[in-house]
Amino acid sequence: MSDLGLSRRAFLGSAAVAAVAAGAGLVVFGRRGGTAEAAERFEVTKSADEWRRILGPQRYAVLREGATERAGSSPLDREHRRGTFVCAGCDLPLYSSAAKFDSGTGWPSFTRPLPNAVRTRPDRTLLIVRTEVHCRRCGGHLGHVFDDGPPPTGQRWCMNGLAMKFRPA
Repeated sequence: MSDLGLSRRAFLGSAAVAAVAAGAGLVVFGRRGGTAEAAERFEVTKSADEWRRILGPQRYAVLREGATERAGSSPLDREHRRGTFVCAGCDLPLYSSAAKFDSGTGWPSFTRPLPNAVRTRPDRTLLIVRTEVHCRRCGGHLGHVFDDGPPPTGQRWCMNGLAMKFRPA
């Protein structure tokens, strides 16, 4: 495996995380393993143990390891009240309900984030390069943004419901 730049330990660890996450209804496309925190500085920082204790296993897998929840599994996809979607890791307001739309994908989708709420970076965990979206305050993985959304932006900010909480207006 060393020819691929992947140690046996890393391979087995990734396989174990994928198996555990799959049992929890999550899909792991790639483990970030702290690279977000190493590459960027965030206002809210915690140890992996603190994040695990605060978030629980499913939210930890999504926000801290970049997992993706199963399509259609989040109640936030069906949330239609007025309010704000906030980061489940640090409570930063991320999206207004006014920007939410039904994309038919099974994940909460928005036309745009709130100002100064998120950051993006290239995600190369699949065979294509996607744009990952993360919370600008804690670095938590939220989802991805695509250029196939409705007007006015033409963007689909496709988020994991486990990465957010809803605060009604």
